[in-house]
Amino acid sequence: MITPQLRRFCLSALLFVAVASPGFAAEGTINQQIDQLLGDHTKYQAVTTKLQQAVVAHDAASVAELVAYPIRVKVNGKEIMLKSARAFVKYYDAIMTPKTTKAIVDQEYDRLFVNYQGIMFGSGQVWISGICHDNACKNFEAKITSIQDDAE
Repeated sequence: MITPQLRRFCLSALLFVAVASPGFAAEGTINQQIDQLLGDHTKYQAVTTKLQQAVVAHDAASVAELVAYPIRVKVNGKEIMLKSARAFVKYYDAIMTPKTTKAIVDQEYDRLFVNYQGIMFGSGQVWISGICHDNACKNFEAKITSIQDDAE
C-alpha cells in the first residue's frame, strides 16, 4: 500500500529530477537556469534563434556576426585561429560541417544544456557564452565561443 507520505516523496523526487535536468526542463526553467548561472536569458535566447535561422539559411555572414573573436576552429582537420568575421566566412563550409549544422538546427531551446560556462548545442559542437564588457559583467554579449565538429 502506498501511503500519502510515500506518494508525496515520489512526486517530489520526480519534480526535482525534472527541474534539475536540462534535458527535461521546460523553457521557463531553461530561462531561469540561464538567468541564475549566466545572466539575462533574453540575450542567449536571441543568439540561439539568430544562429539557428542563419544556419538554416546558409547565411555565413550572419553566423560570423555571432562569433566572439578570436576563435580557434578546425578546418580540414587542422586547428586554426580566426581573428575576424571575414576569415570565418571564408572557411564557413569547412567549419560548419553537416554534424555541426545538424546539432545547431536540431537543438530545442528548452533542451539546452546550461552550466556556468554557457549554453551547449548538441554534444558540445557549439557553445555560447557571455563576453563581459565590465568587471562586474553587468554589461555583456552572448556570443559563440566554441565550435568543434569532433565533440562527442
